[in-house]
Amino acid sequence: MNDAQILPGTGRGTAGAAGGGGGAPQATPLAATPLHHPADGPPPRAGEELIVLPDTRVEAWRWADPAAITAAAALPTTAAADTDALFLDLPGIRLLVIDGVPQREGLPPAAGVTFVTFDGGDHVLGAQAAGSGWRLDVAVGSTNDPVQVVHVATGGSNHLPAGIVLGDGATAQVVETYVGTGWSNRLTRVTLGKGARLMRAVRLLQTEGFVSLREEVTLAEDANLVTTMLGAGDAGTRVDAAITLAGNAGIAEYGGALLTRAEQKQECAVRVRHAAPNGQSHQLWRAVAADRSTASLAAAVEVARDAQKTDGEQSLRGLLLLQRTATVNLKPELEIFADDVKCAHGATVGELDAKALFYMQSRGIAPARAQALLTRAFVGDALSRIEDETVRVAFEADADAWLDRALGGAGAA
Repeated sequence: MNDAQILPGTGRGTAGAAGGGGGAPQATPLAATPLHHPADGPPPRAGEELIVLPDTRVEAWRWADPAAITAAAALPTTAAADTDALFLDLPGIRLLVIDGVPQREGLPPAAGVTFVTFDGGDHVLGAQAAGSGWRLDVAVGSTNDPVQVVHVATGGSNHLPAGIVLGDGATAQVVETYVGTGWSNRLTRVTLGKGARLMRAVRLLQTEGFVSLREEVTLAEDANLVTTMLGAGDAGTRVDAAITLAGNAGIAEYGGALLTRAEQKQECAVRVRHAAPNGQSHQLWRAVAADRSTASLAAAVEVARDAQKTDGEQSLRGLLLLQRTATVNLKPELEIFADDVKCAHGATVGELDAKALFYMQSRGIAPARAQALLTRAFVGDALSRIEDETVRVAFEADADAWLDRALGGAGAA
């Protein structure tokens, strides 16, 4: 079969049609980019299964970069990064994952984190993460201390599934950080019971390679999800999410900021499905692109026939930093089958406000400093939904560090 690809270093995979962004069914790709094993990694084994990565002619993958995954999977092994500073000053559980392997030593036995086997499902990225992974279970009515997970990649490819299960009325906070080099692929399944609330923040700080996240979320009645993503590293990124509001009056907030520079490409492909009435969804994404980089935001909302009184909002905004050589792609999408809904979307791409820059410079603020202040305000809009101040400040610092690099150090405070 010509459109199959060897998955580096796992012996897992599929051949045939593959799912696309946001969980929508996809046609069989017309072409494929072969994946190779790292030079210092194990050779392909006899009978090793194959994987298909969708071609960019598949609509949900139109802005994807399969060649970047190929390159990331072939990166040589490097030393693991120092992780001490990556854990924030928060109480609760700290889980370190190195090359897709959770380090269980020192994890409290009653922490609520267990290790189970996951079925990867039929999505092309999720299927690769099938196997043993970690799961957070929070009992009915309980409030869990924050859970921090730091993912360290040292080259080649690594895959890991995870689950977050909140009982009725439970509350939890999860913070994840990605660093290192290579291809890090994750499947995360989230199940929120009636009235449960999950606050989740994910920062993508890998210096090289690629991070692909497949997220599958189901909300019961009155459940509340707040997820914020920050792409502020130099690796390629694909955030691929399918969120279903299955119960009455569920609320899902899913968004963040993707910051790209040099030749980097980052993208999100998110689909929110309202399957029950009185639900609310808010997708707020911001993209900043510098140099010759590309940031792509595709956000879809589907409202089922019985999901009356739905309130769905999409806000996609892109900013070209310094010059017009970068690219920002925006694609909001509404599919409405109910007749009593309130859904709106906005998508704009522009540059920093020339009048605001002129005003700030007329008050003695240097041009680079003025650019930095306006860009921080633009990105801060997406990070403001992080309720925990310690987490929000850390994410803002990561965005500031990216901006300082993008401006060549001229934007430092």
